[in-house]
Amino acid sequence: MTRQATSAGTHPEGVAVIAQWASRRDQEGAATVPIGDRIRQLRKERKWSQGDLAAEVGGDAGQISRYENGHIAPSADAIVRLAEALDVSCDYLLLDDAPRRPLQAAENALGDRLSAVAELSAEDLASLRNVIDALVAKSRLKALAGGIS
Repeated sequence: MTRQATSAGTHPEGVAVIAQWASRRDQEGAATVPIGDRIRQLRKERKWSQGDLAAEVGGDAGQISRYENGHIAPSADAIVRLAEALDVSCDYLLLDDAPRRPLQAAENALGDRLSAVAELSAEDLASLRNVIDALVAKSRLKALAGGIS
């Protein structure tokens, strides 16, 4: 799958070009992704003005307006900042068939904590393994018992 960004302007043949991110899925052609519509929808869900969103991403309201109206395509860096501010994944902003999910899923929070495990002593690591083993065993027993408490 390839992605291309085009920016607002005029094609050499005089044809107007609007900003869009396109996602090629197959040889049948490209599907236009409504990134501006997604940005507008997410901003309105939060009851933010374009200025509010601009303040969150470090831009200006005019820039947000140009994104939403398809006059310019956000850079990769801007997409990341928009995703962070709107708490959605970058693929949700870019791909029309991507599922909506938060940028930082709950499993990422656990992953962040697990990366700190290396700092634990051998004794604390053994305790942590015991707790995890106990919780997994409890979950499996509940599943086998059909949820009986």
